[in-house]
Amino acid sequence: MEPVDTLVCARWVLPVEPDGTVLADHAVAMRDGRIVAVLPTAAALASYTPAELVERPHHAILPGLVNAHTHAAMTLLRGRAENLALAPWLQDAIAPIERRWVDPEYVRDGTELAIAEMQRGGVTCFADMQLWPEVVARAAADAHMRVSVGLVVEQAASRWAADPNEYIEKGMALRDDYRGDALVATHFALEPSHALDDPTLARVRRLADELEIPVALPVHESAWEVAESLARHGARPLDRLVRLGFASPLLVAVHGTCLSPADIDALAACGAAVVHCPESNLKLGSGVCPAADLLSRGVRVALGTDGAASNNDLDVLSEMRTAGLLAAGVSARPGALVARDLLRMATLEGARVLGLGDSTGSLVPGKWADLCCINLRTAGSWPVHDVEAALVYACSSRQVTDTWVAGRRVFAAGSLRYIDEESVLERAEAWRARIDAAHGGSQD
Repeated sequence: MEPVDTLVCARWVLPVEPDGTVLADHAVAMRDGRIVAVLPTAAALASYTPAELVERPHHAILPGLVNAHTHAAMTLLRGRAENLALAPWLQDAIAPIERRWVDPEYVRDGTELAIAEMQRGGVTCFADMQLWPEVVARAAADAHMRVSVGLVVEQAASRWAADPNEYIEKGMALRDDYRGDALVATHFALEPSHALDDPTLARVRRLADELEIPVALPVHESAWEVAESLARHGARPLDRLVRLGFASPLLVAVHGTCLSPADIDALAACGAAVVHCPESNLKLGSGVCPAADLLSRGVRVALGTDGAASNNDLDVLSEMRTAGLLAAGVSARPGALVARDLLRMATLEGARVLGLGDSTGSLVPGKWADLCCINLRTAGSWPVHDVEAALVYACSSRQVTDTWVAGRRVFAAGSLRYIDEESVLERAEAWRARIDAAHGGSQD
């Protein structure tokens, strides 16, 4: 029999590829961090000698969830600015705190807290946008977490960079440092386009084309963003991006709550992708991304949580449920997005949007062994007539029992393997006390 590192046997395996496949009584074999095979449990036990055998008789195995847009360090501001629309939330409540407090220590502590939450919830990969991205990359690597680190580009000076050229130069150096890394990838992460001048957008576009890396930025996140673009540039954000040659398959349009039919046509025509962040958009009153309409036009759609300061969690399972309910409610058409669509958006489409679809996002031999295991035998999700519907509409992140990243089990038996969770929580509490003391309690 052939040796493998780990063999996980479960009641159901949902590989995501081929689309909609649900395999009963199957197993996933892993070796050297990659998937060796997905096959019936009986055949797996007869074919492989595992160093570790994991038996999960009431569980579903699926690809690790992908959080395609977040600001991980914002976990330290969870619940800090409540009941505000996007503009006052950002400009009056969040920005002053971040200007004062965000530094490498803050980014490290907030990112570690975010990774702890995500690994507990079955997330194996996240896309981040945060100053000091080199700290994010280090924190993720230390926690054995897959990340696409945002190479941040902003117009205004910050404590990390003085101007757009320095942002870009530092980003390119970071990309070089992690080129070929097994866990750390990169993408450009821009502030909303209305805040960026034409030369900066043109330079980013040229570099993205040369390097073939995604460019993520908020696009039509709210009516306020659209109005700002019209006032400053005389064009809606997406129209301006099209005019500047920025609209391409590398464009990752985050949010998209204010898309017109013409905007959807433009996204479909250029092959761009959209990251749907339903809970953050709802909480900020920004609107609803027309995810079902986008999918019907062939636009790639992934799921993100946005930051915990606006969500207030990083729970991708919850985002799936909310996205499905929203699509049905807004369209008055049950099944506008079915469970199969939502599972794909939370896994393979997230990986593809980040340029990682060939290496993660589905349970296919040769891909990295990024997967999670969810216990369905609970009072809230049993019995199971339709396992895809159960995962999307009846399960919570608390039912995740195991999470593997590149073949290593990072979460099992209720404990994180690469993170000192008690230390992370203590440091987060110290930040809360510091921020509340300086800014007058839990709200500004």
